[in-house]
Amino acid sequence: MTWILETSSSYSFVFLRLGLAVTFFFHSTQQIFGWHGGRGLKAHLANWRDRQGIPTPIGALGLFIEFFGSLALLTGFLTRPFALGLALFIGIAMFKSHVQHGFFLARRPGEHSGIEYTLALFLMAAALLVGGGGALSVDGLLSR
Repeated sequence: MTWILETSSSYSFVFLRLGLAVTFFFHSTQQIFGWHGGRGLKAHLANWRDRQGIPTPIGALGLFIEFFGSLALLTGFLTRPFALGLALFIGIAMFKSHVQHGFFLARRPGEHSGIEYTLALFLMAAALLVGGGGALSVDGLLSR
């Protein structure tokens, strides 16, 4: 079980961690609390249920992983488990909501977005899953 906390001392993982932490924090607070023009928890879960066929408990689990995963990545605590959860979360979003719209982000207002952005987030989470939290992480301190 020590592999969960093991990490290299590379600072490159710090940038990945912080980039994903900020992105998923703002995205999750938009979805859960309705901040930044978001819908809020009930409306968002209903949208996923009705449009994507995602059961409410599974959607709630996804939002839990997204919100608490952002906090975990910020500190570098349990980076690998939360990176796995975030990779699964964004991977499912990529295939359920974006792949049918091609690769590129929306080019005009009202267009749906392809996988370009979600693929980048997925690969960043996958890199943290493999490499761990890196330097300046709680994982690094605990694994010494």
